[in-house]
Amino acid sequence: MEAYPMNGGNGPTSYSHNSSLQGKGIMAIKAMIDEAIRDHVDIKHLSSWNPYHIADLGCSVGPNTFLAVKHIIQALELKCSSEGIDSSKQPEFQVFFNDHVSNDFNTLFASPRFGKGRYFAAGVPGSFHGRLFPKASLHFLHSSYTLHWLSQVPRAVRDVKSPAWKRGRIGGLYGAPEVVAAYAAQFESDMDCFLRGRAQELVPGGLMALTLPFNGGWTDVDQPVFIRLFGLLDATLLDMVCTGRLDEDTVDSFNLPIHLPLSKEFEMLVKRNGYFSVEMIQPLPSSPKTSIAFDARLCCMHIRAPLEGIMRKHFGAEIVDEIFERLRYKVEESSYAFSKNMGARQDLFVLLKRLP
Repeated sequence: MEAYPMNGGNGPTSYSHNSSLQGKGIMAIKAMIDEAIRDHVDIKHLSSWNPYHIADLGCSVGPNTFLAVKHIIQALELKCSSEGIDSSKQPEFQVFFNDHVSNDFNTLFASPRFGKGRYFAAGVPGSFHGRLFPKASLHFLHSSYTLHWLSQVPRAVRDVKSPAWKRGRIGGLYGAPEVVAAYAAQFESDMDCFLRGRAQELVPGGLMALTLPFNGGWTDVDQPVFIRLFGLLDATLLDMVCTGRLDEDTVDSFNLPIHLPLSKEFEMLVKRNGYFSVEMIQPLPSSPKTSIAFDARLCCMHIRAPLEGIMRKHFGAEIVDEIFERLRYKVEESSYAFSKNMGARQDLFVLLKRLP
């Protein structure tokens, strides 16, 4: 398995300063988290599960992970108080923050929000494509904007002799059928590992709340922001080949380890696993249109924060600034299309319950 950490630290290109769009998604699911805990947490179990163990998988460096944990604990406390459980008798909360070993845990731990609130905090390094916790040790699992990251680029896509090998495209969303199939197969394999691991770690009746980008079958007119950005990044790299700034073979061999599943595809994989019931699966609502001016620089920063590490490794650190500066110009040229669809979302909320 390969690791793809977000940009660490607190600098201008860090994930902590360029993840507000993901933060809006976490805010958008707050009501769903409240409903999930209200309707699916058994108060008898809740009072006996002490401490109550929560894990956030793919926590990165914040601040979104702290916001998600805050919402979960507030909903649990509300559930207790609504059932007449005195605060002195409510369970204590243990929260585990998980990400790859190469994640910037130092920045995470140094955040003033780390450990704030009524919970004990700990970091758990490791890939969630494998086991992370002892059997039946967790009560609530959360993960936002992580499951679309594959454990590796599909092997067929990297093989120049394979029908799935492709030229000039960085992802598999709009590639040839062989490319799409290779990415889907890798996602299926990764999700099988993910679900089998979580099935062992969650107690019977435990909940798992997931938010992930999905393939909504958009037209060129209504594509969400990130889909447009990937398309323009494709075009930027090809332009740099034409001007001699990048080698054609180097661009052809660059592939993003990202797959956006169809909603029915994800649901099918969960049902095939057999250890979870699907309690809720629905797209997040689009954000209302605002009068805020479109900011091409900020938009590019939101894609640079998660992709820079991969691009530095593949293209070299000295060319990355130029790539994203050229991308910014392309985004500015397409500002009308971007600003018109800034509220469009491509996110799916899924609530799973561990079967007895």
